[in-house]
Order: sequence, then structure tokens, then C-alpha cells
Amino acid sequence: MKSTLSIVLITLTCILVPVSLIAVWVHDIALDTDRYVSTVAPLAENPAIQDAAVNRIGEAVGVRVDGKQVASDLAAWLESQGLPPRAGDALKALGPKIDDAAQQVVEKVAGKFVRSDKFATIWTNTNRRAHSSIVHALTGEGRGAVGVDDGTVTLDVGAAVDSVKQELVDSGLAPAAKIPDVDKQMVLLQSDKIAKVRGAAHLLDVVGNWLPVLTALLGTAGVLLARRRRRALVTVMLGAAGICLIFAIGLAAARHYYLDHLPAQVQSPAAAAVFDTLLHFLKVSIRTALVLGVVVALGAYLSGMGRLPRAVRGAAERTADSAARWGAAHGVRTGQAGTFTVRYRKWLTTGVLLLLALIFALWNHPTVLTVLLLVLILLAVLAVLALLAATGRTTGARPDDAGHRAG
Repeated sequence: MKSTLSIVLITLTCILVPVSLIAVWVHDIALDTDRYVSTVAPLAENPAIQDAAVNRIGEAVGVRVDGKQVASDLAAWLESQGLPPRAGDALKALGPKIDDAAQQVVEKVAGKFVRSDKFATIWTNTNRRAHSSIVHALTGEGRGAVGVDDGTVTLDVGAAVDSVKQELVDSGLAPAAKIPDVDKQMVLLQSDKIAKVRGAAHLLDVVGNWLPVLTALLGTAGVLLARRRRRALVTVMLGAAGICLIFAIGLAAARHYYLDHLPAQVQSPAAAAVFDTLLHFLKVSIRTALVLGVVVALGAYLSGMGRLPRAVRGAAERTADSAARWGAAHGVRTGQAGTFTVRYRKWLTTGVLLLLALIFALWNHPTVLTVLLLVLILLAVLAVLALLAATGRTTGARPDDAGHRAG
């Protein structure tokens, strides 16, 4: 009965690991204003976002000088002053060129503005004021500068449009002052799947950071109920790492599918930048869980009684003994520290493992580098304990050796 329950708990744990990471991502990005702003702030300097903003601002500003009318009026006046009709006809043909010139001015001013600190400030402030927007995008509740309608995620660039209009007027393009208020929404993402996942996203937002705790408890219970706990630990960690790997591959495939099926009105480079930025934390978490699973499984395996683990531990002990003998020959002594380590080495090792596990659990959004750093610290501590134990054994063996030689 216990074995069956252990298998069920371990399987459930493996499945819940990526779900827990998604729950943390939804909870933190949706409800943590500072983290959300710090996540999207770099997008203001992303070339794809800047190009999309220039295009949308240019469309929203929409300066129309009516170059045809301007050229016709100028030609009529010049003809009244004696300009030959043929020259007047040639001048009238310049109407489209005047329109193009006006549009180029708009694009130039918009591009200069978007690449300035003003746009970065507007971008950051807009997202901070509209923090509820991401909640709306994921759960359908609330509304802000980012909106979702029929699967289309838009950003209100009204402040940027107004700034560009004023700069156009200041630059001498008088018609810009007469630009009416228009739709100032820039499409960032579009997918008919957004509405379908809102219910699940809302549930994940509710469970938030509690789901990882529940997952850890289920995994612990599964290991403790197993007959071979070390093997169960290796199984649950490798299983969780495998599920995370599958999820990471699925996430990459979903990205390619999404970008390949974007509607014409959505600019793929900008959409890719937004997609990658918003999901960066989730992808980092998945990679961290994968590496952590492999590392813990490897550590549990090497602590077992198999031929390879015993060979590895034996080689490490022999190396430590050689170093201890070399130190003793050169007058290096550890005194009571060595004998204390020999006696309580197992408890010391267990304490270090629990301490590092606690540090990892309390670490704010750990990464792969966090895991590797803690592993290096653990290896260093284990090496120190091995050396202390070896010197303790060497010191403890000396009186016996002396008595044997005297006999």
C-alpha cells in the first residue's frame, strides 16, 4: 500500500513541478508591480519595439498636407505671373512628392522621439500606472494601458503620439496642430487562445506561491513512503527534470508556432520581443528546476552503495588521506577539530545539506547560477570535512602506530 501511494505521489510531484513554476510566474509578474515594470522596461530600448512604435505613431499622427492641392495652388499662382503652362503642369505633378516629404518628416521626428529617453520614461510610467493590465491579459479582470479584446493585446501609445504631434508643430509642420484624436493602440500580441486560458491563469494566480510548497511536500512524502528512499529521490528528481525538459521544448515549439501564425497587422519582431521578455522569468525557472533535478539526483546516486558511487567516494577518501599524511609530515595539525569531525561527520554533512536547501528555498527567484553556486559551496565544504576527518584519523592512529613499533 505504501509503495503504491509513494508511486502516485512521486508521479503527481513530477507533473506539478512545471505547473508550480507557471503559477509562480503568473503570480509574480501579475501582482508584483516592481518586477513587472523591471521586466518590460528594457523593451523601450528594443529595436523591434522601437520600429513598431515609430510605425504606429506615424499612422496615429497621420499628417496629411494634401500635397496635390498645395502644388495646384502654387502652379496656378505662378502661371498667373507668367509661368508657361507646361512648367505649371510639371509643378502640379509634384503633389505626391510633397505628401511623401511630409510623411518622412513625421517618421524622422517619431524615430528620434522613440529612441530618446522621453519614450523610455513614457513606456515605464505607462506600464507602472497600468499594472492591472497584465492581470486583464491573463485573467480578463481589470483594464489599463495594455488591453485585451478578442485575443488582441494592445498598448496605449497616446502619450507618445501627443509628444510627437507637439514636436512636429515645434519643427514647423503647422498641419500637425490640426490632427484630431485617433485610435492610439499599438498591437503587441494577438492570439485566439488568450481568452481560453484565462480561467486557468486565474486559478494559477490564486494558488500562487503555495503550489510549489505543496509540490515539495508531496514529493517528500512520496520519498519517505518508498521502500528504497534514495532510489525514490533519484526517481522524483530525474522525473521532474524530464518533465521540465519536455515543457521547455514545448514552450520553444509554441513560440515558433505563434510567431509563424501572426495576423498581418501584428509585427513579428515586436511580438517576438514581447513574448520573449514576458516569458523570460518562466524559462529561467524551468531551466533552474531542470538543473536542480539533475544535480540532486546525481548527488543522491553518488551517496548510494553502488559500485560506481563507492569507487568515487573511495577515491575521494584516499585523496584526503594522502593530503592529511602530507600535512602531518609537514607539521600541519587540526587538533580536536579533526577528531570532532571524524565522530560527527555524518551529522555535519546532513546539517550542511539542510542549510543549503534552506538557503535555496528562501532565495528570491533562484537561477541556474544559484544552483551551481550552492553546489560549489557544498563541494568545498565536503572537501574540508573530508580533510578534517582524514587528519583526525591520522592523528588518532599515531599512538597505536607508536605502540606497535615499540612492541
